Amino acid sequence: MAVVAQGNPAAARPASSGAGSAPASKPKRWKVPRRLKVTREGRYFLGITFGVGLAAINTGNNLLYLLLGVLLALILVSGIMSELALQALVVRRRLPTRAQVGRPHLVEIEVHNKKKRLPSYAIEVEDIRANQPADKRCFFLKVSPLSTQVAAYRRTPQRRGRESHVAFRVATRFPFGLFEKSRQIEVPGELVIYPAVHNVGLPPPHARSVGAGARATSRGASDEQLGLKPYRPGDDLRHVHWRKTAAVGQIVLREHAAEGAPDVELELDDRCPFLDRADEDEERRRWLDQFEARIRDVGSRAVAHLARGDALLLRTTSGTRLPGNPRLGSDPILRFLALLDASPLEGAAPPPRRLGGP
Repeated sequence: MAVVAQGNPAAARPASSGAGSAPASKPKRWKVPRRLKVTREGRYFLGITFGVGLAAINTGNNLLYLLLGVLLALILVSGIMSELALQALVVRRRLPTRAQVGRPHLVEIEVHNKKKRLPSYAIEVEDIRANQPADKRCFFLKVSPLSTQVAAYRRTPQRRGRESHVAFRVATRFPFGLFEKSRQIEVPGELVIYPAVHNVGLPPPHARSVGAGARATSRGASDEQLGLKPYRPGDDLRHVHWRKTAAVGQIVLREHAAEGAPDVELELDDRCPFLDRADEDEERRRWLDQFEARIRDVGSRAVAHLARGDALLLRTTSGTRLPGNPRLGSDPILRFLALLDASPLEGAAPPPRRLGGP
């Protein structure tokens, strides 16, 4: 007969020893399921209730006891109805496919009420982001049973980089506005904020120089394929893409890159000599501001070249190489620039890294 020790859960587990035993898992931190906040009207109401209670005790008046019971009943009803409003709610977030510094974008919040009979009233959803103040909320007056309501808030990012959404704070002041009851729902999400770009003027496509740290070539007949194009009189029929030609019913040719180099090469200096200093250092802040300006300039040039159809290669002084292809658009380049951090100047340079290619 097996004997289970009561009162000590650890005694019910078989003892294990040796190097192969797994370490004991840490207990999960207990979280408050609901948070309650007293509103301004609620403070007045509690003050009146406390005063009526003192008067009833001191005087023994039955009418005061009756009034005290009504006031306490309102507090009880408020707690029950607000709890029913928060129960069985599913909240989802719809992030945009891309976001950019200085350009507003919409984030959609969807609330689904899983209750079969009871609606939820006065629901406020606050989107919580990591290491950032919570300043965006959506309000839902009524979410009917087994139905979904969608609202959106507008936000304009001010900094590039990775933005993490961690949770929702769902709150309600229903029914009397005396208390605000809230719960937190963990819903992670991530959005990469692209750097801002501006319009730039480009030289002619076949010019040899396109600015500092860049050079231009032309398309040619190398082994690297840039894309497909329809046949035009005079094109070399040796580059026919037969499978695509059979699929679309017209002659389609392979378009190859030029020998030796892409159309454009852009270079970005990301080696910071002040990276080991404190964040409050003036020279460090000045260099980082210039670094952000260089990122905006390189991103703007890359977007303009890709829009014109130029293949490019982005190189950083720390050794990273990222090719850009007009067929893929500017998203890979902008994402790389959005997540790029400064590298230390000291020490040997790391070996070159090629991103997005073989």
